[in-house]
Amino acid sequence: MKIPAHFLPYQSHWVLDRSRFKLIEKSRQIGLTYADAYHSVLCAGHRTEGLDVWVSTRDEFQAKLYLDDCKHWARFLHIAAKDLGEVILDAKTRASALALQFANGKRIYALSSNPNALAGKRGHVKLDEFALHQDQRLLYYVAPGVIQWGGTLSIISTHRGAHTLFNQLIQDVKFRGNPKGWSFHSVNIQQAVEAGLVERINQTTKARETREQFLARIRSQCISDEQWDQEYCCMPADESSAFISYEMIEACEDHCLTVLTHECPNEDLYRALSLTISDLSSHGSLNPDLPVHSTRPVFYLGVDVARKHDLCVMDLGEKIGDVIWDRVRIELRNAPFQEIKYHLNRLLSRPGLQRACLDASGLGMQLAEEARKEYGWRVEPITFTQPLKEEMAYKLRHAFEDRKLRIPIDDNLRSDLRGIKKEVTSSGNIRFAGEAPDSHCDRFWAKALRQHAATSQQTWCPIIAPSGRRAEVLADRRDRSLPG
Repeated sequence: MKIPAHFLPYQSHWVLDRSRFKLIEKSRQIGLTYADAYHSVLCAGHRTEGLDVWVSTRDEFQAKLYLDDCKHWARFLHIAAKDLGEVILDAKTRASALALQFANGKRIYALSSNPNALAGKRGHVKLDEFALHQDQRLLYYVAPGVIQWGGTLSIISTHRGAHTLFNQLIQDVKFRGNPKGWSFHSVNIQQAVEAGLVERINQTTKARETREQFLARIRSQCISDEQWDQEYCCMPADESSAFISYEMIEACEDHCLTVLTHECPNEDLYRALSLTISDLSSHGSLNPDLPVHSTRPVFYLGVDVARKHDLCVMDLGEKIGDVIWDRVRIELRNAPFQEIKYHLNRLLSRPGLQRACLDASGLGMQLAEEARKEYGWRVEPITFTQPLKEEMAYKLRHAFEDRKLRIPIDDNLRSDLRGIKKEVTSSGNIRFAGEAPDSHCDRFWAKALRQHAATSQQTWCPIIAPSGRRAEVLADRRDRSLPG
């Protein structure tokens, strides 16, 4: 088999491995998928022994990148190939894939993580970023049938928690005698660097980084030790201490959703926020295929207040049916009180806002009191106590468990959600604590306040507002959904 001279040793070992079952745990961004695309072209483009190759990727964007690499290698090998674009695999289920066809009639299909699309197919199977798939077990259940009449099964991934099927397969190899007979490969970032990764990147980018500078830069870009360990060092995170698991988070992540997140809000943010949902779709903040409320929008707001050191986070979500979609998250650090109040008022005056829960502990007390006077029943000051924090934390976790949230793929948000830990004090009380690199999990608590606003029923009682007019105050009644 011809191997490109510029392949690094671990890339060559993977491509040259002709085992029927191959499994690799790898660091991110080391060129392994790039090399695997070369192998796919060899498998499908062979004149007499070619077989279809079915590549299941994390999402449509990754499927396109994989097929682009395949087209590059087809040109490199002087193998005629035609890009067929998107082809329908099953008209009933509307399952589709991007396809590259060779002169022998065989194809490489790049699918975006639909396990059922593999059923009834034949050829080679490649499961890229397997640990990130939402339904690993179904995907793994379907894949072996595809290679029954020839072909290979390759699983390629970084880690995403200790309780994934991907890590279970690796534990079988390492500690249980490898009962399934995997040909196992492992490449962490340090091993890739020692093999010449930095020099190869420098050749392409014309940079002059040393190996030490490269590793220091990659490490500094990670927002937590957990991210560094999992995505670069092949060390799965311990799920036992995490309050919200990766599985819960990923089940609620939407690849099409781009929330309007601003650390330094400006008028452009509010102009975008004032648009209708259909306008937002056309402006790229939401995919047009995402659900749109049939009548007026319904919003809920959670605000975790801070002035120094921690973040002041304002989290606005829209409720569509029984699911709350992230819409805007404003993050302020070391902002003056008047600036915090200005941005809060812009959100509280948003048409369709049903309820806002504001952190009224410490510095937030004055902000919450003033907002309550101005906006009345829509604002509820929340004084954090341990029992209430426990209630709100569990409400948020239940929403993740029940997939009643839709959030963007956001490393900072994910870090905060993962950073919360449930601890039991010496007196037997439960407390929730957490640290993220840039906050005390403030994004978690803003979202918990927002979920509390959306799911706690309230009753009406009259008071006299400062203007002398009758106003309405909401008294909390837990665990019942607010209508609308």
